[in-house]
Amino acid sequence: MTVARLPLFPLNSVLFPGLVLPLNVFEQRYRAMMRDLLKLDEDAPRRFAVVAIRDGHEVAPIAPGMPDTTALPEPGPAAGFGEDPIRAFHPVGCVADAATIREKDDGRYDVLATGTTRFRLRSVDASGAYLVGEIEEITEERGEGAGALASGVLRAFRTYQKRLAGANERSLSTEQELPDEPSVLSYLVAAAAVLDTPAKQRLLEAPDTATRLAQELKILRAESAMIRNLPSLPAVDLTRQPTHPN
Repeated sequence: MTVARLPLFPLNSVLFPGLVLPLNVFEQRYRAMMRDLLKLDEDAPRRFAVVAIRDGHEVAPIAPGMPDTTALPEPGPAAGFGEDPIRAFHPVGCVADAATIREKDDGRYDVLATGTTRFRLRSVDASGAYLVGEIEEITEERGEGAGALASGVLRAFRTYQKRLAGANERSLSTEQELPDEPSVLSYLVAAAAVLDTPAKQRLLEAPDTATRLAQELKILRAESAMIRNLPSLPAVDLTRQPTHPN
């Protein structure tokens, strides 16, 4: 297992390997993080560790991508996370690799990153300008029967998409190409399914790809059956990831 120390970026959502993460960075602690990442050599990866917050929100809930301009500056790197920050976070997260970090005129940053590898959070250091986590990367194991389960999940996800689109009185104009590689599919479905943070976190923490796919197959079938019996659902985009507040 690879152990490393990376800047820690807590969010009220779950990041999966292979998925794109857009961020609008405005808090001082995370601005400092981005400044340090930009100081790295151009060829060096600009990596940080994303973890989901256990209670589902940070200091105060705000609209995605809309910073509260009336809020007071954050007093420290662990603000809002208690005396022992590690207890505020889920134990498994995902490393993010920032492809672009652009500073705005007002000092905020627009960041576009991609999830790469799962990790287990071992400890949190709050002595600097922002939190730093000691992480242990988790190797993705295939598990028994992953290939057959992937085929079932593909079919179930197609049904789920159609049922959800139908419940929203929308149509799927084109058939989205989905990967057939089991681990990639498992992460895509986990990210795209309309689930709450604890449910997504359980999928991220699955011990292997086969287990994750088996869980998803059960979830997709249950959700499709529920949608079929509901008169309407809120409009949802299955493939768009929102900009996350921080």
